[in-house]
Amino acid sequence: MPQDNRNTRDEFLDGLEKHQGILHKICFVYSGDHLEKEDLCQEIILQLWKSYPSFKHESAFSTWMYRVALNTALSLTRKPGLPVRRDVIPDHPVYIESSMDRNEEIRTLYRAISQLNKVEKAIILLWLEDKPYEEIADTMGMSVKTISVRLVRIKAKLKELIRKYQ
Repeated sequence: MPQDNRNTRDEFLDGLEKHQGILHKICFVYSGDHLEKEDLCQEIILQLWKSYPSFKHESAFSTWMYRVALNTALSLTRKPGLPVRRDVIPDHPVYIESSMDRNEEIRTLYRAISQLNKVEKAIILLWLEDKPYEEIADTMGMSVKTISVRLVRIKAKLKELIRKYQ
């Protein structure tokens, strides 16, 4: 493998490993069972790898990763029964199991988040990552004011859902 390709691959894998929590969260709330979670994870990784050459480093790797991952999750959940491709991607273990699976309060929160609609899930996940409203708006293609209003509604909805689970 030429040196440039090896550097690109290593750089990609380093970013993926560093920010794999993003992957876990998105897969957790946009999929049902363990197999769906793994399929979605693999599809997101594939899309990240395919689009990595166009990543211009104008934003943080994590911001770019969120955009690609959310777009992939949203597009796959729009089309029920869409088969997941098994194209070749860099060989790297990404573990779906994460600390959020072990903590009951966090699991309850993510269970509630999984009940939201696709756009609400995306907005709240970005907010939980402490992304500024401007970045959330940019990622979602909405105005900052719209994000602000939606977050108020989403938080109220989550409060109600969490009460049901407790």
